Amino acid sequence: QKRVDAGDPIAFYALADAYRYGLHGAAKNIAKAVKYYKRAAELGEKDAHYNLGVLYEEGVGVKKDAAKAIQHWEAAAMCGHVSARYILGAMEGKAGNY
Repeated sequence: QKRVDAGDPIAFYALADAYRYGLHGAAKNIAKAVKYYKRAAELGEKDAHYNLGVLYEEGVGVKKDAAKAIQHWEAAAMCGHVSARYILGAMEGKAGNY
């Protein structure tokens, strides 16, 4: 909690994962997971951006929104997130943009 109070993006990300998957004694709560992923993403955490992209793509805990998914994957990719770069590249390839 100290790290969250200090505004540590990794702490927000870890807390989001705990709520998403029900880890470390936290009850599963997707709404709280999304809230903490968003805060971590605001602070520049690339894994939070990636996971928000996945949640928006699948419509888990949020309204399904392909544009928001792409926005988060682009932010993650710009920070060097390999899986986000792969997804975006695959989407471009599927669209014939190669």
